[in-house]
Amino acid sequence: MKSTRATVPTRPPDAALGRQTRGLVGPAGRRSGVPARAALGRLRRPTRIVTATRAAGLLGMLACGFAFTFVTGPTAFALTRTDLPSLTWTDPAVVRATLALPAGTNVFRLDTTPLEAALRGLPAVATADVSVGLPDAVVVVQIEERQPVLAWQVGDTRYMADRGGTIFATTSTAAALPAGVVVVVDGRGGEEPPQVGGLVDAVDFDVATRLGSVTPADIGSAATSLRVAITDLDGFVLSSNGGWTAVFGFYSPATRSTDMIAGQVRLLKSLLYGREPDLLRIILASATDGTYVPKATPKATVR
Repeated sequence: MKSTRATVPTRPPDAALGRQTRGLVGPAGRRSGVPARAALGRLRRPTRIVTATRAAGLLGMLACGFAFTFVTGPTAFALTRTDLPSLTWTDPAVVRATLALPAGTNVFRLDTTPLEAALRGLPAVATADVSVGLPDAVVVVQIEERQPVLAWQVGDTRYMADRGGTIFATTSTAAALPAGVVVVVDGRGGEEPPQVGGLVDAVDFDVATRLGSVTPADIGSAATSLRVAITDLDGFVLSSNGGWTAVFGFYSPATRSTDMIAGQVRLLKSLLYGREPDLLRIILASATDGTYVPKATPKATVR
């Protein structure tokens, strides 16, 4: 029996090309090898008309660009001056050097944040604010300085410390001090002098401010003033201009707490009562234990 082979009709040669030439048209609707986009490109495009709105927008863009160039240029808004507040502990020349603003600086482009941070790095500056005043192109500086509560005196130099114990400035013993500042005379030998930017020892600061706040009225004294000092022999002492010295001693968190100072002050008041003119030296061993040494009695002269 003769076998028969089924034949599959073949696609026309241009059928495969139909996918590639699909969408291509010729002049009479026949397929063409010229792409439709190219064919359309030969058509004349309509001319665009610049409307008034578009012209205004273009001019606005040009104006904005000119304005930006003007305000950020090297001569526009050039710095005219720097206004500083009245300062007590900070040299104005140091402030200007810290700001380092050259003449002609464009204040419109000035970043004040790093300037404020630099000013706060000065020892006596607590807070700082830098702003720009327009249209005069003025840099305005506001500074709040640290306020002294303690003057730690070594020799002829007083080291000024704020309520946190930070030493921020120095002054001479001849300079007047603000009201309420406690002066402590450090008579110890071999001690390293304080440094501006450093801290007063926490225990010393505590004792100094406690004793420095004691007034003659607090202890029933007829003295007009009291003096706080620290020595190698006695530690902290409180003296009157009437001639007596009260020894409060040394303190440390582990062995002798500063909490006893209030009791020592009360004990001093009781020891001074009725005998102050006759006392030379008072020793306050604790809040309840104290003794005193009277002034020497003048010897009678023999004629």
